[in-house]
Amino acid sequence: MTVTVLVPDDDGVVALSEVEGVRPVRYRVGEPLPEQARDAEVLIPGGGGVQALLGELPKLRLIQLLSAGAEQWIDVLPDGVLLSTCRGAHGGATAEWVVAVLLSLYRDLGAFADGQRAREWAPHVTDGLQGKRVLIVGAGDVGRQARRKLEPFDARVTMVGLSARPGVHGVGELPELLGDCDVVVLLVPLTSRTRGMVDATFLAAMPDGAVLVNAARGAVVDTDALLAELSSGRLRAALDVTEPEPLPAGHPLWSAPGVLITPHVAGSVQGSRRRSYAVAVAEIERYVKGELPDNLVHGEY
Repeated sequence: MTVTVLVPDDDGVVALSEVEGVRPVRYRVGEPLPEQARDAEVLIPGGGGVQALLGELPKLRLIQLLSAGAEQWIDVLPDGVLLSTCRGAHGGATAEWVVAVLLSLYRDLGAFADGQRAREWAPHVTDGLQGKRVLIVGAGDVGRQARRKLEPFDARVTMVGLSARPGVHGVGELPELLGDCDVVVLLVPLTSRTRGMVDATFLAAMPDGAVLVNAARGAVVDTDALLAELSSGRLRAALDVTEPEPLPAGHPLWSAPGVLITPHVAGSVQGSRRRSYAVAVAEIERYVKGELPDNLVHGEY
């Protein structure tokens, strides 16, 4: 038996062409589906507009994402169709971004870059990561990778997951933990439980001078509450995601003091597509063998 897999690009065709029992079929978003699509059991989405195709895939049984985030699919997933993420493909790159923005903020690289543009030699003492107390909220693959990369800088890392387990605190303990950290790193999926979890109360519990790092989803943070803390100068932030997103040109976050913003690029590094397909291929191989994918989304995402 051969499983037809709809893939959005030539990279996907190449990656799946060597998998026994799989027939990759190329499709293009915005164009009519190829005739073989009606036999497709697996769909790899390749951008906006793909959800409109679901009604044309009567044999669909699995949607295999190339991203770790799945929130946009939860409400449109057809009955009986499995959903698997690409967890494990982008954790290393996102963790590198976390380290990079913290080093940039603490070592004041923005000010030195301004000095270079102005051709001003203006040395000053900066802060550093050594000894910083880092609270990572989200103890999955990305959280573990971030911890592994931060600890060589002698940062003191505490992990928080949606549920407590050995070595990981539960989210219910956050009120007690927030007051004893220099950095809070958000690496949670966007769910009904995490939407807006970083509100005015959460931010008020963080110590003066603390840094909020968001590499999760913009809607995890109450933007107005964060703006109030940034405007007062009490907290700083590094944001790869925002609410709204893309951030409009006139939005006050752009000019808020103490914030470093990147346009949702934490996982966008060379080789990321190859790593995504490596995970996707492994998940599809499990499906073809009659097994459940490892990254299957269960229940409340």
